[in-house]
Amino acid sequence: MCGIVGYLGSGGNTAVLQRMNDCQAHRGPDGEGTFTDGPVGLGHRRLSIIDVAHGQQPMTTADGRYTIVYNGEVYNYLPLREELQALGHEFSTDSDTEVVLEAFAQWGTEAFDRFNGMWGLAIWDAQEHRLTLSRDHFGIKPVYVAQVGDTFLFASEIKGILASGLYDATPNDRTIYRYLRFRIHEDGRETFFDGIERLEPGEAMTIEATADGTSTTRAPYTRLREELAELATEQRPYDAAAAADYKARLIEAVRLRLQSEVPVGTSLSGGLDSSAVAVIINQLLNDGDATTAESVGGKQNTFSAVFPGSLNDEEKYVDAVLDICRGHVDAHKIKPTADEFKADLRDFIRAQEEPLISSGPYAQYQVMREATQHVTVLLDGQGADEMMAGYIPYYFVYLRQLKAQGAKQAAAELSKSLDVIYRLGRFKLQAKLKGRKGIPMTQLLADDFVAAHTGETYTVEGANLKKRLIEDLFVGSLPSLLRYEDKNTMRFSLEGRVPFLDKEVVKFIFSLSDEAIIKGGWNKRVLRDATRGLLPDMINRRRNKIGFTTPQGEWFMRLKNHFYNIFLSESFANRPYFDQSEVLHAFEGWIKGTNDVDSMVFWRMLNVELWLQEFFDEKQPEGDRPARIKTDLEPNEGKDLDLVTASGATVRRYPLRTELFSRDDELDKRVLEQVDRFFETLESDPQHAAEFAGKRWYYFISEKIVAITQGRSYFIWDINVGRPARVLSKYVTRTPAGIGLGSPFTMQLAIQEAGLPRVLYASAGGAVGKLIGKRGLFYELVGGDIRAIDGPTEYSAYPSNVSAKLAPKDPDDVAARLSAAIRERVPAAYKDTFGGTIVMDANDIGRNVLGADVPGDRARFEEMFADNPLGQGGEQTPMAIVVER
Repeated sequence: MCGIVGYLGSGGNTAVLQRMNDCQAHRGPDGEGTFTDGPVGLGHRRLSIIDVAHGQQPMTTADGRYTIVYNGEVYNYLPLREELQALGHEFSTDSDTEVVLEAFAQWGTEAFDRFNGMWGLAIWDAQEHRLTLSRDHFGIKPVYVAQVGDTFLFASEIKGILASGLYDATPNDRTIYRYLRFRIHEDGRETFFDGIERLEPGEAMTIEATADGTSTTRAPYTRLREELAELATEQRPYDAAAAADYKARLIEAVRLRLQSEVPVGTSLSGGLDSSAVAVIINQLLNDGDATTAESVGGKQNTFSAVFPGSLNDEEKYVDAVLDICRGHVDAHKIKPTADEFKADLRDFIRAQEEPLISSGPYAQYQVMREATQHVTVLLDGQGADEMMAGYIPYYFVYLRQLKAQGAKQAAAELSKSLDVIYRLGRFKLQAKLKGRKGIPMTQLLADDFVAAHTGETYTVEGANLKKRLIEDLFVGSLPSLLRYEDKNTMRFSLEGRVPFLDKEVVKFIFSLSDEAIIKGGWNKRVLRDATRGLLPDMINRRRNKIGFTTPQGEWFMRLKNHFYNIFLSESFANRPYFDQSEVLHAFEGWIKGTNDVDSMVFWRMLNVELWLQEFFDEKQPEGDRPARIKTDLEPNEGKDLDLVTASGATVRRYPLRTELFSRDDELDKRVLEQVDRFFETLESDPQHAAEFAGKRWYYFISEKIVAITQGRSYFIWDINVGRPARVLSKYVTRTPAGIGLGSPFTMQLAIQEAGLPRVLYASAGGAVGKLIGKRGLFYELVGGDIRAIDGPTEYSAYPSNVSAKLAPKDPDDVAARLSAAIRERVPAAYKDTFGGTIVMDANDIGRNVLGADVPGDRARFEEMFADNPLGQGGEQTPMAIVVER
């Protein structure tokens, strides 16, 4: 497997080409090469698999006319080589690359339909000044293209085009909408990057260099889709002979994909498809097949992701296959965790380049990371579901088809499929019984974004099984799975091979009657029959498909703090795609179990946000050294020690950094420890000590840590939210600096603190206040310290970022108690000048003294915090010593 890049046009040059090629080094660590000829440049990164000693690229024909860069494998290259030799072609290597090149020289674009394999390639015709691109029949290998002015760019990865420096990255809003709204994540030619397209499966593209720039033509080089539709009408009777024929074809497809000069392994999920591949390889080893023995070795390396204790765990099925292969297998089990997922998430999204349907492919990412330590090629079961109805919704398509043919036949099939169908609907049924309701995706999106795309629709074939399978093979399902596989394997310099996508095997299946696919409640019937005796019955007769995925719901609940913080972020709020308030409401409800929103919905929004951060947001440069922790005599970053207040007074504020507080902490003890440390630091610095001496000073403490240590801070999922809180909170605007009562959790705390009647009374008054232009009337009417109730904010340190808190209780008494303790503790030189303690609620947009033991107007203390010297981020400075100068 390799990576290819290139350009055609005046904007390209050797520097552009090298940048494009370098950024795909992970796709080909074994070698690199470039080729330029006038307006064209071709680049290649090589992962050596066949003819390791030769086959370097770019490769040019002996006459100098054609030059190729090629990513992939053509498995029928040996018979093609013999045919070409008979036509007079000579070969200087044993690589399939040279066969592909000479085939193009002989047959032009018609050569592509002769290939059985996977590829993405580019061939330059120096004589005609024509660049030809091609992608394999099923789109196993990618080719991305972009036109920038008169220059055409292509690459195996989008990052290659981004690295050119010629393309200005812009999100594709239409694709984003269709992904969020309809769960479409591979939308034909379009990608999530506006102006970057993909070649579609079975498509060729020619770009001519002309005096005016370039001209482009793209069209299918194959009739494979049409052939499958035609074969589907044959309905060859299904019987034992057909199953045996299929078995022989599948075994040969696996054997062909074992051709390699480097180690080959197997991705084993425990499902029917990957298990079939593993046991076929085991049989080939037992039979002494030379190709298998050379590439696999004495033992087959298998790689499995398992999740002990999770509903998604398939380890028992993996073990059943390993038991069948005992003596000829070396098993590797990977156990991904939620914490690893969190740590890898940004690299995973960077590797995938475009948003994904779920976190499921992360299991594959982990498997590939382990596999690359042992093998270079990995076979798996991709594609079987889309050709043999491996997903539950296919049953509904088939039942509708049967109903159109006769109600009796449909009823008979339905009666044998009820247990399978129930699995799809059981969660919806449980939600209805518990009174949980779903939330339309459009409710979570920004109104303008939805309005701009109201005309978008998405329909699928619903009443013809084989038409639906063809649709999903080339458009609806498989393209995204192949994209995940390519990106995950190549991230770790592995070649992935998919024997089920042998085009001749696929044609054979489509020629059989529909009963070879579904019959008597069993899908993949022909595969089950073909592997009976090879696979253990617990796999061959499995009806509970799980798939190669993660325990996403469990992980999201474990990582709810982290994800809530992302949804709460200012960047998420400022996107033109989301209604942040609705998203937070929905996520809070999901945490509490009060709605029926699927974790997939949150994944899509989370994925888009992190994808935008990765590929579009300006990144802060990362330093080589960890951030320095400030001393007690320094201001927070971006703040000043000294401030001239609105009243003309000059004050110096010393923010004190602390460890995080919890409800188990003894506030007075922690405060005195910080005060002790401050004065020790102060007296070690003569200049600051001299400027401090004889001056009136105060101790300021954030209301947050007072409330936390009083047990008045609550994790949002521990607050039992009532309907009034949910309704009222929707009418409160959230701000980045403080969520206020714009969350049902904080509103619930307000109701508990002030009582529902008073909150309703104040809400009515607040509405009137808005009409007459008077702000803050709600808080005047509700009374108490309701304005000090805070919800989670992205900038807060844990656990405040996922907590809601009441105002501290009796803050004046707290201030007096702390002042008495501080006077007893501080050095004698500072006792008489100590003015007292202030309990302060401050952020970047406002401040409010909640408690103090200092007589006089409290507004002067609010002026001292006009620029919020404690900071708004992760400073961990919830207290300060303030000196009047």
